[in-house]
Amino acid sequence: MTRRDFVTTAIGAGGAWLAAPATAGATVGTVPQGSPAREFYELRRYTLRRGPMTSLVESYLEKAFIPACRRAGTGPVGVFNVTIGPDSPSTYVLIPHASADGCVELAERLRTDREHLEAGREYLDVAATSPAFVRIESSLLRAFAGMPRLELPFGGGEAGRRSRLFELRTYESHSEKAGQKKIEMFDTGEIALFRKAGMLPVFFGETIVGPRMPSLTYMLVYEDMEMRDRVWRTFATMPEWRELSSTPGFTDPEIVTSITNVYLRPAAFSEI
Repeated sequence: MTRRDFVTTAIGAGGAWLAAPATAGATVGTVPQGSPAREFYELRRYTLRRGPMTSLVESYLEKAFIPACRRAGTGPVGVFNVTIGPDSPSTYVLIPHASADGCVELAERLRTDREHLEAGREYLDVAATSPAFVRIESSLLRAFAGMPRLELPFGGGEAGRRSRLFELRTYESHSEKAGQKKIEMFDTGEIALFRKAGMLPVFFGETIVGPRMPSLTYMLVYEDMEMRDRVWRTFATMPEWRELSSTPGFTDPEIVTSITNVYLRPAAFSEI
């Protein structure tokens, strides 16, 4: 089986619940009709060791990987370093794709892109005795219907390139059906309430291939930790959220088994 066949098969299996119609219950918002096609996201985590090799990974991503992604028509690519969370130092890389095949096609292109191979030579040809990283873990996510495309922080441009605080949150569920119920909750009400509370989402995605399934992951961005605490306090006290979160079928004990979050800072060259 080729990798492209594997991705297609995995999506077919993981997406079986996606065809199920939303059920009534949420009272805030609806999934927009005629929304753009949903993106796919590759989310990588480079687990690193402290020392000079961390700069080798950063140099590769800045000078070889991101330029190669641009040539391939892929992006914007986000590169983020863990500031608060497990496995520090670690670097997360977020790569959006128009389709699942885009993930495979990018990997194939990187192997034959001469500019990429030359610019990344030091990283790609590193000796086994001094590896650049401990491991790379990668997940493939499918954007939610309620937010089908990635949104650049603060509108992008110069304002969006300032150093911000990003929060990456992962929700796990005890079954595929429960996981889809949580996605439905986001699509039909919770994302809209996030925005009303002043939160700035970057993406929402269901894990199609990766660890800790069934799960979903999303990213929010803030000016600073003070903003983070303020908007979450606002959200927690909203009557609409209290109503939605107490709706039978949408309560945490029914559909969420654990929530983990990591705080990130974008690299100076990150496109997000």
